[in-house]
Amino acid sequence: MSSAREQRPQLNRARRHFLGVAAATGARIAAMGTFAATTFFPSSTAHAQAAKPGNGPKPGKGPGNSPGQGPKCLLRGTSIMTPSGGARIEELRIGDLVETVRGEARAIKWIGRHLYRLSGSSWSDSVVPIRICQHALDEHTPHRDLYLSAGHALFIDGVLIRVQDLINGTSIAPAPPADEREIEYFHIALDTHEVILAEGAPVETLLLEAGTHEGFTNFAEFARLYPGPQPQMTPFAPFVGYGGRVHLKALLRLAAGRWIRVPTEEAYERIAARAEQLPG
Repeated sequence: MSSAREQRPQLNRARRHFLGVAAATGARIAAMGTFAATTFFPSSTAHAQAAKPGNGPKPGKGPGNSPGQGPKCLLRGTSIMTPSGGARIEELRIGDLVETVRGEARAIKWIGRHLYRLSGSSWSDSVVPIRICQHALDEHTPHRDLYLSAGHALFIDGVLIRVQDLINGTSIAPAPPADEREIEYFHIALDTHEVILAEGAPVETLLLEAGTHEGFTNFAEFARLYPGPQPQMTPFAPFVGYGGRVHLKALLRLAAGRWIRVPTEEAYERIAARAEQLPG
C-alpha cells in the first residue's frame, strides 16, 4: 500500500488537472450555449417566436435539457441502424423500426427536425455540429464521421455523456460547414428514452418531457399527433458532465482530499489519448 507521502503528489496532480479541465470546459459550454440571433435564425417563423424569452419550453426541465443547449440532434445524412441495415435519418418515417442497444427493434414515435439558415458571415457556435471522427471512440466506432449537436449525448461506460464534454480539438471537434448555408438536424423519439446506433455509435433518442417537442421546427406536428399531456420519460441512464451534480460532488470531495471516479473525465482522457493514434 502506498504511503501518505506517495499519495499526496498524485492527489495534487489529479486535483489540478481536474479543476483545470472543469474550468476550461465550463467556459466552452457557456460559449456554446449562447444562441446569437445575428448569426442564424430557425427556418420556421413560429419556432422563431417560440424561441423568444418567455415563450416556448423552459430550460432545465430535466437532465436531458440543460439551459441554453437547445434541441439535441443528429445531422442530416447520419446513418441509423435498422433491422434491415443502415438508413439515413432524414429517410426514416414514423412507425419505422430502429435497433436499440437493448438488442430489440423499436418503432419510431416521432422525428423532430430543426433547420438553421445562415444569416451572417459565420455560424453561431451553438449551431455548429460536433464531428466525432471515424474510429474516435474505439477501433470500430463510429464507422464513419458522426456529426451531432453539442448537447446530444452518447452512451459510454454505462452513462450518458454529451458530446460537448468530449471535445478534444482533434478526433472530436466543432466542424463548421464549409459552403452550406443551411444546417438541418433530426432527432428520433421512441415510446421510451433509448440508445440507438448512429454510424455504429451509441447515441440517445429524444428524451420527451413536458414541452420538449416545442424546441423543434415541426413542433406543431407532434402536438397534432399526440395532443394532451405527455408522460414524463425516464432517462435510459444517468447523465453526467461538467457542471452537473456528479461533477460538483467530485470537486467537493477533491477539496476534502479524496479522489472519486468521474466517468466524464475518464472517457475524455481515453478518447483524447486514442486521438493521438489516429491517422491524419
